[in-house]
Amino acid sequence: MSDLILHHYPQSPFAEKMRLILGYKKLSWQSVLAPMIMPKPNLIALTGGYRRIPVLQIGADVYCDTALICDVLEHRASEKTLYPDAQKGLARTVAQWADTTLFQVAMAYNFQPAGATFMFPDADKLKSFAADRAAMRNNAQRMPPADATATYRSYLRRIAHMLEHHSWLLGDQPSVADFSVYHALWFTRHQVPPVAGILESVPAVLAWMDRMAAIGHGTSTHMTAEAALAIARDSTPSSLGEEIHQDDHGIALGSMVTVTAESFGLEPTVGHLVAATRTRYTLSREDAHVGKVHVHFPRMGFLLKKMESA
Repeated sequence: MSDLILHHYPQSPFAEKMRLILGYKKLSWQSVLAPMIMPKPNLIALTGGYRRIPVLQIGADVYCDTALICDVLEHRASEKTLYPDAQKGLARTVAQWADTTLFQVAMAYNFQPAGATFMFPDADKLKSFAADRAAMRNNAQRMPPADATATYRSYLRRIAHMLEHHSWLLGDQPSVADFSVYHALWFTRHQVPPVAGILESVPAVLAWMDRMAAIGHGTSTHMTAEAALAIARDSTPSSLGEEIHQDDHGIALGSMVTVTAESFGLEPTVGHLVAATRTRYTLSREDAHVGKVHVHFPRMGFLLKKMESA
């Protein structure tokens, strides 16, 4: 049995990014389905507050945010790298743009009325989903559909230009940039087909999307959430290694802290800070359902704050 457990749901674009990367690296994994909207009690038992999908669990270690999960899987199976040497910095930069700016524009386009009602023909379910995602955005307004349409078209043309001389966005092999750009476009094509016509103007992008889809999802086996929690409860968090403590906040290791996403999904995770390396934070926390776990976050995109004593 694989020790890689992915908590996800089928319609999640970020989960599709990770499913394809698992396929690219030919990894076997356990699939735990989580709810699309809150409440998510089993997931929260693991993360302590973080509710975004996907989450990767390895025993009693819980990895949040796809940027960090990519690094974990790269360490696990480095043969088919996500970060080719000649494009390492560029690939990460394009991926960050895709996971933030492109994603936000694409979702504003995708959830125009024709897309939203196709995905949620039940009006009550649509209302619940809209309220859930508004709360994740702290009630910030989405870009209006007309503006999103114009911007999305421009981004699609730029992506097409990137494919004029190569099969993949940055060269002759896939990188993390491909998987990150793909997932928002995948949602347009496969989850909201009534508005997917915007892709027809960029046939090179559609051909690239076919190449991406052909990668597949690797080998997965269904696991219940209860079984995943039991694995965490019966496991011990892995050693934190010898990485150097990088203190940019004046917060000592062992302090009680919160880690919160910078802009989307603002539920904090509370725990003891047990590592703050160049690239990630690790919090130790305990829960009645899972025992002691380590919850890992990337530094980029997350805010660390010391909790004040009562």
